Amino acid sequence: MPRFSVIVPVYLVQAYLHACLDSVLGQSYTDLELIAVDDASPDACGEILDAYAAHDPRVTVVHLPQNVGLGEARNAGLKQASGDYVVFLDSDDTLAPGALAAIADRIKATSGPDILIYDYARAYWDGSLVRNQYARLLDESGPQTFSLTDRPSLMRLLMVVWNKAYRREFLSKSGLTFPPGYYEDTAWTYPALMTADSVATLDRVCVQYRQRRQGNILSTISTRHFDVFDQYDRVFAFLDERPELDAQWRRVLFRRMIDHFCTIFTTRGRLPRGSRAEFLRRARAHYARYRTPGGPVKTSTRLRHGLVRLGAHRSYRVITGTRGARAHAMRHLRRVAHATRGAALQTHYRIQCRLPVKHDLAVFSAYWNRGYSCSPAAIESTVRDLVPSIRTAWIAHPAFTHTVPEATHLLVPGTFGYWSALARAKYLVNNVNFDRRLRKRADQVLVQTHHGTPLKKMGLDLQEHPAAGGSMDFATLLENADKWDYSLSANRHSTLTWQRVYPAGYTTLEYGNPRNDVLAKATAADRERARELLGLPADATVFLYTPTHRDYQRTQRPRLNLALLARHLGPSYVFLSRTHYLATTDENDTDPHPRVIDVSEHPAVEELCLASDALITDYSSLMFDYAALDRPIVLFTDDRMAYEAARGTYFDIRAFPPGPVAQSQEGLIDILATGHWKGSRAARLRSAFRERFCPHDDGQATERVVRRVFLGEPVEPPSPHPVQGELRRDAPAEVRSNRPQPQES
Repeated sequence: MPRFSVIVPVYLVQAYLHACLDSVLGQSYTDLELIAVDDASPDACGEILDAYAAHDPRVTVVHLPQNVGLGEARNAGLKQASGDYVVFLDSDDTLAPGALAAIADRIKATSGPDILIYDYARAYWDGSLVRNQYARLLDESGPQTFSLTDRPSLMRLLMVVWNKAYRREFLSKSGLTFPPGYYEDTAWTYPALMTADSVATLDRVCVQYRQRRQGNILSTISTRHFDVFDQYDRVFAFLDERPELDAQWRRVLFRRMIDHFCTIFTTRGRLPRGSRAEFLRRARAHYARYRTPGGPVKTSTRLRHGLVRLGAHRSYRVITGTRGARAHAMRHLRRVAHATRGAALQTHYRIQCRLPVKHDLAVFSAYWNRGYSCSPAAIESTVRDLVPSIRTAWIAHPAFTHTVPEATHLLVPGTFGYWSALARAKYLVNNVNFDRRLRKRADQVLVQTHHGTPLKKMGLDLQEHPAAGGSMDFATLLENADKWDYSLSANRHSTLTWQRVYPAGYTTLEYGNPRNDVLAKATAADRERARELLGLPADATVFLYTPTHRDYQRTQRPRLNLALLARHLGPSYVFLSRTHYLATTDENDTDPHPRVIDVSEHPAVEELCLASDALITDYSSLMFDYAALDRPIVLFTDDRMAYEAARGTYFDIRAFPPGPVAQSQEGLIDILATGHWKGSRAARLRSAFRERFCPHDDGQATERVVRRVFLGEPVEPPSPHPVQGELRRDAPAEVRSNRPQPQES
């Protein structure tokens, strides 16, 4: 007997069916049966289902002789189910990766409830995922299981069947079946929740609810939307037979019913032209039949329900239209207010630019005002220590202000204080560009720290890579580079690259990378302290995984199944996962595992490096920084050709790697399981990599920058190192011959 029976009713979804089935059969939790019900679909759905059944014994296909609708198709699937729990999935939706594993774990943790409710996200055609707005109601704190009486707020969730797992024994005992017609979920879900003795929640997105532009029931213009009245007749008939439930839930269900009617009435693309008056007359009859007064009602709800009670469809449409006009007017007023404030800020900025520069003020920022980090943070801290006469300020968006030390003044973008500081600060330090409206004054000093050694193409080189360059304005890029007084460089490769792709009159300071000082000076005590802060076991082997951004993908999907690696390697291994700061991957788009920890929101990547034993990455510049630790590095480059085509790199990282290279997940498992990641060959590769890219990482880079820029002291360049040829794909043969041989996967 499988743990789960996943029931998928199928009709006219041949374009989406493969994704749906693959999302189920590809789950890391494999103890399941998939029951697909072909509801006499006239397209190729039946053939697709048969092909899947022929290749996977977990798939059972039920072919219905004639189309019976979604509810009856689900009933047919229920008759075939043998799992402990039943999960319903519509055939144009998908299960999120790791969903069944998370559901199974939660069921076990809550001792097998009758119903487990989990979350969903709407999946739009542009690849975006928007989580359910009532996700907070799925909070897992408090009692592990409860009845609906204990948490009536769950009635506010979307009343659908596919965001729940049902204990099959409970379904058999309750005798629940789906009725015919549209909105069949209504007549199933309310009775199921009200009769369940034990309910639990899972605060995790398990279903991706596809928002089709055309073809789904809720966007189909049809008189079948009138079926909603029959469904609520069934719900109230269910209550009439159970007086103990009627007293508690009739008033709640009455309000939910009227709200549902209002939604259908006001949503475009459902009711046919000329049918609205009849719909509201039917709604008025149901209002009178099931009216249950009592309890406080919001003014807006009272007005809406009053119009339904009167059947005043013209008044209803006038009022909703008036509300729409009011909302439009408010949006216009907000736009005007925003434009007015923007003009006032720029006037203020121009006035401030006429005032003297403050030679004791330095303004810092990093990553487009995303908090205190990277080389600007290292420089800011050292300025406070070595040049106490200079006041420092840091620019951060409100969401990141908590990362800024109390000792430095906080600036919020778009405020008068922000523009005053940009106009009058002597020193401006950033690892990206400041606001494009910045007019750098002659006696201001702007330091561009960059944020890592470049492997991927940058600056003007992106002109030949439109997938990465996008709508980049290269003329503006050069105008911004003209504002730089100093450009920091970590090594000769960076110096040559920055000068070519950002050609301007700045001075290059090849002093090393300031953000790496903490890594270059790291001790065993620093490692232990970082682990303690992260709550990591002292004796665990910790891998830090840091994939870079994929310019050729709109939605950033995890390329590695870290949970699979954790299970394969055993309990002494822990994985820290840090997504790129531009990525929008949902935390639920991964396979959960207790030894896979998401550290994407951790403010300091340096602490993560200190806490780890090795780095797994792909094309991220973090590999150059991590090399300063002299700890193992493993590359995972499964999409090298796609990445090269979309973004381009300055050299083939496989020809000069910092450690072993894997081109598949299986190859990576082999490297980790056999210990090749920390073997002698890996050490030799890392040593050659460090010699070329970390020549100045002696822990003093930040001090060299501060003494040169802020104190005006003559600074001796770091110890000279042998001049090496530039690593390019078209480098001369004598340069290429000095490279170590590529590491096989």
